[in-house]
Amino acid sequence: MKLTHLLSAAALSFAFTGSAFATDINGAGASFPAPVYQAWAAAYKEKTGSAMNYQSIGSGGGQNQIINRTVDFGASDAPMKDDKLESNNLLQFPTVIGSVVPTVNIDGIADGQLTLSGSIIADIYQGKITKWNDAKIVALNKDVKLPDAAIVPIYRSDSSGTSFVFTSYLSSASADWSSNVGAATSVQWPAGAGAKGNEGVAGMVKNTKGAIGYVEFVYAAANKLPTTNLVNKAGKVVKPTIPAFMDAAAAADWKGAKNFAASMIDTAGEKAWPITSATYILLPKNPASAEQSAAVIKFFDWAYTADGDAIAEKLHYIPLPDSVVGEIKKAWSSDVKVDGKAVWTN
Repeated sequence: MKLTHLLSAAALSFAFTGSAFATDINGAGASFPAPVYQAWAAAYKEKTGSAMNYQSIGSGGGQNQIINRTVDFGASDAPMKDDKLESNNLLQFPTVIGSVVPTVNIDGIADGQLTLSGSIIADIYQGKITKWNDAKIVALNKDVKLPDAAIVPIYRSDSSGTSFVFTSYLSSASADWSSNVGAATSVQWPAGAGAKGNEGVAGMVKNTKGAIGYVEFVYAAANKLPTTNLVNKAGKVVKPTIPAFMDAAAAADWKGAKNFAASMIDTAGEKAWPITSATYILLPKNPASAEQSAAVIKFFDWAYTADGDAIAEKLHYIPLPDSVVGEIKKAWSSDVKVDGKAVWTN
């Protein structure tokens, strides 16, 4: 009887502590999707017992860490170039679609009251427009009382996918910016002050009078920072809203995009928000551990479900189209292998 009771107790203990055998995974990279990754991680751990630990260190850091294989997956808003993916034996796939928004701290200016254009923002970050009552800004905001106050541009000091998205937009909107500065995760900023991460930029804008910065939309919302409207490629004034982000995402050429790197920058839709982009995961095609790689895929497979989509939408991200998710799952099965055997099957 005593042995039976002991066995029953052991079985009961196993039933309640099965999560001890769960596989935990580690990732690092972009701050742009960090809020949704962390929210997914909390929900996933509650559901499965498996932990996903994510460090928000910027896209450049995420790329470096996965190249060095110090994490199970890397995260980057800037899609990695094809030759770099190939030389480092990495699979790249998107997770969600988000937006970058200009945010300001101007006395007397409320959220959504100010309108800017890409060319004006490019001139601000090049130090060519230095006052909020500059004639070019006034021309777009005739019903807004703009102060004779200095503009303080805030930019990302770290290697950043958010910067890549933002500078890609400025390059599209301004030939001058494209020629003199360009688009990259890290550029030589002609004017302004730097801060680390979306969190750092949001904090500096919030605490600096006259500031303008760029952050992922959720950071502006979380910090109650006033955002600006933008004049899009169609010449229409648009607000940063979920429908506007969705209009931009709908125009993306997923079928023609190699390694899922579909551009949503400055699309032609009349209602489209012009600074919209997917964010990406980088996963080794030749992982050291089939178990760890399968655990990463299992996590993101869950993230693409209705539960994961609901969490993403609550945080103002746009879930991927079902057709794109289907292609990603095919890539998991065909491309990620250990000793010639797939670590994941649909």
